[in-house]
Amino acid sequence: MASLELIIAPNPVFRKKAEPVSAVTDEVRGYADEMLEIMYSNRGIGMGANMVGLLKRIVVLDLQPEGTRQPLVFINPEILWQSDTTSKREEASLSFPGISAEVSRPDAVRVRYLDLEGQTQELDADGWLATVLQHEMEYLDGRTYLDHLSKMKRDLLIKKMRKYVKQSGFHVHGPNCNHGHGDHQQQHVHGPDCGHDH
Repeated sequence: MASLELIIAPNPVFRKKAEPVSAVTDEVRGYADEMLEIMYSNRGIGMGANMVGLLKRIVVLDLQPEGTRQPLVFINPEILWQSDTTSKREEASLSFPGISAEVSRPDAVRVRYLDLEGQTQELDADGWLATVLQHEMEYLDGRTYLDHLSKMKRDLLIKKMRKYVKQSGFHVHGPNCNHGHGDHQQQHVHGPDCGHDH
């Protein structure tokens, strides 16, 4: 199994659609484990598989309530229902460091997916969990949270992100990273992919 790593935009993978997982195998479980490892090491709370260059319909997330890890893995997730009411929340992404934007999304969703045993499950999510889930699922369809913005706003943010990456000597923490992860707080992005309190 090829080693996965966090992809930083711009990259064509963010415009590609991920393929459905035909069966939940040990390889698929390995991908989910590796995605969680990369997510945690980069202090994230959610990832769509495109973010690690993997075109499979897998989402991992962990809101880490009260600082405890409670990972969730969604294989082939699909939204069955979404609320008419919406909320605006500040969103960001590990793959788009140094920027964030307010995005309006449905308050609640019902999602059907396969778990790590290949069993069909349904989850009713609302609030922050619903936001993060929708945010990560978009990656699987070749979209990102920036697609909710006007072209002018999007272009400005991408320019800002490129400047941030260049100036900060941005380093991606992952399984192939050789140093401790305690000294790089200043390069952390707060948002839906963030494990910190806001």
